[in-house]
Amino acid sequence: MRALHHFSAAAAIGLSALLGVAHQASAQIKIGAVLSVTGPASFLGDPEKKTLEIYVEEINAKGGVNGQKIQLIVYDDGGIADNARTFATRLVEDDKIVAMVGGSTTGATMAMIPVFEDAKIPFISLAGAIQIIEPVHKWVFKTPHTDKMACEKIFADLKTRNLTTVALISGTDAFGKSMRDQCVAVAPKTGITIALEESYGPRDSDMTPQLTNIRNKAGVQAVVNPGFGQGPAIVTRNYRQLGITLPLYQSHGVASKQFIDLAGPAAEGVRLPAAALLIAEKLPASDPQKPVVVNYSRNYQQKSGQAVSTFGGHAYDGLMILVAAMQRAKSADTAKVRDEIERTKGYIGTGGIVNMTPADHMGLDLSAFHMLEIKSGDWTLVPGT
Repeated sequence: MRALHHFSAAAAIGLSALLGVAHQASAQIKIGAVLSVTGPASFLGDPEKKTLEIYVEEINAKGGVNGQKIQLIVYDDGGIADNARTFATRLVEDDKIVAMVGGSTTGATMAMIPVFEDAKIPFISLAGAIQIIEPVHKWVFKTPHTDKMACEKIFADLKTRNLTTVALISGTDAFGKSMRDQCVAVAPKTGITIALEESYGPRDSDMTPQLTNIRNKAGVQAVVNPGFGQGPAIVTRNYRQLGITLPLYQSHGVASKQFIDLAGPAAEGVRLPAAALLIAEKLPASDPQKPVVVNYSRNYQQKSGQAVSTFGGHAYDGLMILVAAMQRAKSADTAKVRDEIERTKGYIGTGGIVNMTPADHMGLDLSAFHMLEIKSGDWTLVPGT
């Protein structure tokens, strides 16, 4: 009986310890991330995943959020929207997350929005299309600049060069389609005429026929390529191979060193709108973003061994906006956190200075964009932009 008593006591202590561990585990703040870590959009998802892991580790090392550690749960959708929706459902139903930072692509994000809206879980997307936040979804936010802003920035730069007639060559992916639509809508308002449109699919490996049509179109003064992934690099190489000398503009969807590497010498002279992060060290000391982008850039490169991209920066901003909202809410309650995300004001991030409202779930204006030009294999700031 005495042995049984000791066994029962030991079992009770063991059970108590196990329950204590279970309680600690349940007390963690579970944050989900569905990212395109592999596949055609890996240049987006890989730096996003690395960024989230780096900064979650740092936050936890400093005590977590409101005394609780963050548990980051990452799934790789491989760039497939259907996979993203499946993982979003798993995050809600099985993992019981309280917030989501992810969605590398527009297609994946749009597939996941209904899941998080129905579950009433805050979702901060890392994708570019304006349709993610217009019309406003109560539980959905985003950190990157929109494709509409990219069109406006590109067209403003064209006007400074007295170029008013352009051709578009657009990707048929969700982002390419969305930016194409935004450029078509914005063009008349900015005095730009779109004289010709061409397109290419995500698996196309040669855009020479489309670019030949553009080269032969009379009156075209510049070319704009709404797209992301490897397509724009192929467009850029084919562009130079055909001897086209018109100014070529890419979107913020290629704002990483990988684009320069893929396009090679053909990238020389290409312009695109992008965040300050790509020119962190070149910003004037008076720029309020400089300390943020320099610190992130150095930290990311040191810990990942990779060149910085704006895409990892979008993940950094999403995580920091979420953490700050939880701190203000003094809670991980989904409704309270959602409200505090929407109240984000004066957040200085890698993408710009964020001021959200109930009508604006991104909080960036056109001043957050810089016009960059690739020179000698590196980013340079176009004067006056």
